[in-house]
Amino acid sequence: MRQPGMTPHLAEFSAKMANAGLSPLVIDTFAHYYRRLVGGETGLIHDADILPIQPHEIPKAAELGGYAAAGRHALGQAVRIVLNGGLGTSMGLVGPKSRLKVKQGLSFLQIILRQAELSQCRLAMMNSFNTHTDTLSEVTRLKPSRPPLFFLQHKFPKILQGELTPVSWPPNRELEWNPPGHGDVYAALFASGMLQKLLEEGVRYAFICNSDNLGAGIDESLLGYFAEKRFPFMMEVAEKTPSDIKGGHLARHRNGRLVLREAAQCPKEEIAAFQDIRRYRFFNTNNIWVNLEFLKDLIHRHRFVDLPMIVNPKTVDPRDEKSPPVYQIETAMGSGVSLFEGAAAVNVPRARFLPVKTCNDLLAVRSDCFVYSEREGLKLNPARKSAGRTEAIKIKLDSKYYGKFDLLEERFKEGEPSLVACDALTIHGDVRFEKGVVIRGAVTITNPGPAPAVIKVGTVIDRDLVL
Repeated sequence: MRQPGMTPHLAEFSAKMANAGLSPLVIDTFAHYYRRLVGGETGLIHDADILPIQPHEIPKAAELGGYAAAGRHALGQAVRIVLNGGLGTSMGLVGPKSRLKVKQGLSFLQIILRQAELSQCRLAMMNSFNTHTDTLSEVTRLKPSRPPLFFLQHKFPKILQGELTPVSWPPNRELEWNPPGHGDVYAALFASGMLQKLLEEGVRYAFICNSDNLGAGIDESLLGYFAEKRFPFMMEVAEKTPSDIKGGHLARHRNGRLVLREAAQCPKEEIAAFQDIRRYRFFNTNNIWVNLEFLKDLIHRHRFVDLPMIVNPKTVDPRDEKSPPVYQIETAMGSGVSLFEGAAAVNVPRARFLPVKTCNDLLAVRSDCFVYSEREGLKLNPARKSAGRTEAIKIKLDSKYYGKFDLLEERFKEGEPSLVACDALTIHGDVRFEKGVVIRGAVTITNPGPAPAVIKVGTVIDRDLVL
C-alpha cells in the first residue's frame, strides 16, 4: 500500500518536463497531482458528498436582459478565449478541427475571426502543440483585420500503471505525453504571460469557449451580469435531455460551494444516479466566464490552480489496446467553479450549446435547421421555432458510410436535404442525395443492398423509406 508523500519517481517526471521546456508552474502542478495519485486518491466525487442543484437556485439567462447596457459598456474590458487544441481525428480530419468548413462554406476559424472583427472585445486562442503551426498559417492566409492573440496549452507525462513511473515509448515519443485537459487554460494563461498582458491592457473579463461551439459568442447580457455582480467565476449550464446523460453535471458540495462532476469522476456503482437527468438537471456547456484579477490572485496565493483531479486510465498508444496501461492526469476547465468563493452559474438556452463533435452534428448545422449571419452567429431557424420544433434535430447516420467528414460530403455533393421540418433522421446503409430533397417528421431511410442508393432531385420524404 502506497503512503501519502511517497513519491520516489517524482524527480524523474520533473526532469522529463523540464527537458521538454515546461514551466515551473506546470511542473509544480503535475507534481501536486502525482503526489495525490501516489497517495491513493482517485479523484472520484461520491453522491454522498454533493447535492443536486434545483432550478430556483440559479437564474435564467432570459431574465438578465436588464444587464445588456452594462455588458456593452464592459466589452472593451473583455476577451473571448477560444480553446483550439482539437484535431478532429474522430471525424477523419488532418490538422486543426477549426479549419473544417461548417456553414455557408466557412470554417469554424473563419466564423470566429469574423465575429471578432465585428466585436469590440479581443480574441485569444489557446492552441495545442498539434494545432499551433497550422492555425497560425491559416490565420496568416485569411488576413483578419483583428488578428487573435495566441498561447499554448501544456502537456503532462503519462504515468505507467503499477510502477507509477514515466512512460518510455521509443516507437513514438509523442505518445509519452497527454494533453492535461482544458483545465490547463488557467495555467497556460499565467505561464505564457498572456494573463499579465491582458490585465495591463485593461482586460478584466474572460469568456472561454470551445472552437467547435458556434452557439457560444459574447452575450452582452451575460457579460453585464457577470461584471455588475463582480463574480470571480461563472459557468453557463443548460438543462439536460436524455441525450445528455454522459455529460458532466453541476452540483453543490456539502461545504456549500458549487462543484462540477465529470463522468470520469463518478464511481462506477453510482453511474445510474449520475445519468438521472431528473436528479442532476444541469450540464456544463463549457462556456465559462472568469474575472482575470481573481484568477491572478488565486495563482499567486496557491502557486497553481488546484482543480479537482481526473485520473483517466488509457493505454500508451490509444490505437493499440495491447500497449502498456497508463494513467493520464487531466483537469476540466469548468471544475474551477469549486475554487472561487462566490462562483455562480446561469441557466442558458440550448442555443448557447451547439457543438460539432460528430458528422451527425455537422449535417444538422450545415442544414437549414440552422441559419447563420455575421451579426447573430449560428441560430436555430426561426421557421423551425415557429413550428414548435425548439429542440435540435436528432440525427443518426450509418458510421460506415457517414462517419468521416469526406464520406459525408461525398453523399451530399449537391447540398444537404431540407431538415427544417424534420424531427429525427436515421440512415442505414449507403444513401446519396441529389439537390432539393425535403425530409419531414421522424424518418428512417434504409438501403439494405451493397450498391449506393440515390434519392432523386426534389424528393419529399415524410415516412420511413426502404430503397
